[in-house]
Amino acid sequence: MADYKNIISHKGIINNIDNNKIYISIISQSACASCHVKGMCSVADMKEKIIEIENTKNNNYKIGDTVTVVMEKSSGTKAVVLGYFIPFIILLISLIVLISITNNEGLSGLISIGILIPYYLILYIFRDKLKKIFVFKLG
Repeated sequence: MADYKNIISHKGIINNIDNNKIYISIISQSACASCHVKGMCSVADMKEKIIEIENTKNNNYKIGDTVTVVMEKSSGTKAVVLGYFIPFIILLISLIVLISITNNEGLSGLISIGILIPYYLILYIFRDKLKKIFVFKLG
């Protein structure tokens, strides 16, 4: 991962260290969160997220240290596809099919949203396998 064009990086602060896990707090913000008029706008968005990273090297990190968290861009793309693109396609296709079958837009919309529940449940069940795909590292 020495090629900086192919990584995503965020600054973070170590919140907790457990045996072989390091928990890092990062601030995720939309592009408009840094805008000088964000106080006048309701679109600005900043959220704190906790990232779990394995401490395989047994580094001498301490709680409160500022670190850089990195991830390969290809992993970020996979996450967007699994979390947003596929559910959108499922929702769109099921909505079109259900409207043509039932002729009821409200019912079709509710069922289409309900169809996403098993999809996200499957992602939750396979979360341990997904953790192996979406690997965060300290940069």
